[in-house]
Amino acid sequence: MPIHAAKALKKIGAALAGAAMVLSLASCSGDADGTSAGPKAQGDKFTVGFDANFPPYGYKDGDDYVGFDLDLAAEVAQRQGWELVKQPIDWDSKDMELNSGTVDALWNGFTINGREDDYTWSAPYVDNSIVFVTAADAGIDTQADLAGKVVLVQADSSGLAALEADESKELVDSFAELTQVPDYNNAFMTLESGAADAIAVDVGVARYQLEQRGEGKFTIMEPPFHTEQYGIGFKKGNEALRDQVEESLAAMKEDGTFMKLAEKYGLEDAVITD
Repeated sequence: MPIHAAKALKKIGAALAGAAMVLSLASCSGDADGTSAGPKAQGDKFTVGFDANFPPYGYKDGDDYVGFDLDLAAEVAQRQGWELVKQPIDWDSKDMELNSGTVDALWNGFTINGREDDYTWSAPYVDNSIVFVTAADAGIDTQADLAGKVVLVQADSSGLAALEADESKELVDSFAELTQVPDYNNAFMTLESGAADAIAVDVGVARYQLEQRGEGKFTIMEPPFHTEQYGIGFKKGNEALRDQVEESLAAMKEDGTFMKLAEKYGLEDAVITD
């Protein structure tokens, strides 16, 4: 065989091998756990990534994961004929989990503001505020009173994003310390112990924590420090799956199921129903 012909065959063989590898990787991407970057059929798995320490949106109750967002996801999955998989994740790693196909969506009090171009978003469904929570007897009534105080916030949270914004620099510079904690359960225990002076937290989470920990212990500072909206985050470009989920959510709003679930978690004043 002429040398140039042999070289040509080697090139064709290498190209075919490379193509086979690409197809193999593509077929493995997300399929093993039932996730995919596109529309889903009946019987498919719908895997939702969430922070298991973010009540009332997602948290553990006994042996099950519950919360407003997880209840919404369960209802959507039932209406679509999907198998819901509740996948607790390290919220700091949410982008990796979504982009790798480990989860189909990030659905857990997920703030749209400031991330508009990073994901394919559902329509906003909750109006949220970031507030400061203090001990009831601390005498901290305004943002000016936070000067020289230790303030806690959850790592990679909407509260942290609000505090890191340019317009918050003067306020944050007045703190003695801004400390990031792994979750808000940790933050409230630290505040209750007296080791911190305030927490920057989503108002829905704050109200839930105050209700669980008893009346008279904590105060929510008014007015809110920051306002924002929650949405469901899908992998960039996955409009097909987003549209399927929104179709069910629209039907749930129409028949009252959406509001019924909001009332179950005390969020009826925060949800967006139009």
